[in-house]
Amino acid sequence: MPRTSPLIIGHRGAPGYRPEHSRSSYDLAFAMGADAVEPDVVISRDGVLVVRHENEISGTTDVADRPEYANRRTTKIVDGAEITGWFTEDFTWDELSTLRCRERLPALRPSSATFDDQQPILRLRDVLDLVRAASLERGRELGVVLEIKHATYFDGLGWDMAELVETELADAGWASGQLPLTIEAFESTVLGRLRERGIPAVYIYLLEAAGRPADLLASLGAAAPTYRRTAQPAGLDALVGVVDGISVDKRMILAPDKLGRATGPSAVVGDAHARGMRVFTWTCRPENAFLVGQFRSRGGSGAFGDYEAEWGMIRDAGVDGVFVDHPDLGVDVFRG
Repeated sequence: MPRTSPLIIGHRGAPGYRPEHSRSSYDLAFAMGADAVEPDVVISRDGVLVVRHENEISGTTDVADRPEYANRRTTKIVDGAEITGWFTEDFTWDELSTLRCRERLPALRPSSATFDDQQPILRLRDVLDLVRAASLERGRELGVVLEIKHATYFDGLGWDMAELVETELADAGWASGQLPLTIEAFESTVLGRLRERGIPAVYIYLLEAAGRPADLLASLGAAAPTYRRTAQPAGLDALVGVVDGISVDKRMILAPDKLGRATGPSAVVGDAHARGMRVFTWTCRPENAFLVGQFRSRGGSGAFGDYEAEWGMIRDAGVDGVFVDHPDLGVDVFRG
């Protein structure tokens, strides 16, 4: 049967309430009614797929407070940006497994930060296994929306992300199409490689509101199309048959003007649907810091604004999936 409401995806679990990508964050997402969760994957020094938002981990783990790793702090160029910190590819999985999760936005989410330093970081295999177990426990089909991070960067270090992901999915029993799997990336090249390998999944191309994809910048330089151009009708035409859909920054739907007033919904959802593609959007968060200006309230950046009104515009645009940090609120607005 066709869906009557968007797929509600726990963005890194339920990070509005628990440190992102922690076991309790994923468990809470399903307890709150999420249809799927989204693990981001990066790589350890010994080729283990690790679940972290970025390969730089000082903001989401206790690594900076571990004196034995002080000499691992370094500066690197990742997708054109200079970043200083601690990087997963400089640690073995055995070393990474000793680290503990921390809230990435403690000033905005102090309640979540009370769970700091209590849980180890996870591998992709851990998340795949826990989602399967949660499906059996809850008696409903639960999915994984797997985001591949920095594929071109890791390729430059000698790692083939497509090969690693294929192997992990096969070993975990997620490569046969029996479980609901979506694979997404900001780089279309790695999606194409996985599709060529025959992994049955829904393939979603992530689009930023600005900038250009790292893989096409590496191969085409200044001729690389911008994400915004890709979201236009001609750009979408080129994606037909290549991916199953797109996932856009919510501002590409809300189309705020210079005064912070939403002028949308824009044409992007209808344009993609007209070409047979699905449309997801990211990320629906209730705090003022993340809302379009007109929906903000008093009380500071961490206070909840009129998120129902903003999310209602996104819902009414007809999106097929939505990433939320607070799955219970997402269920209320998008499924209620």
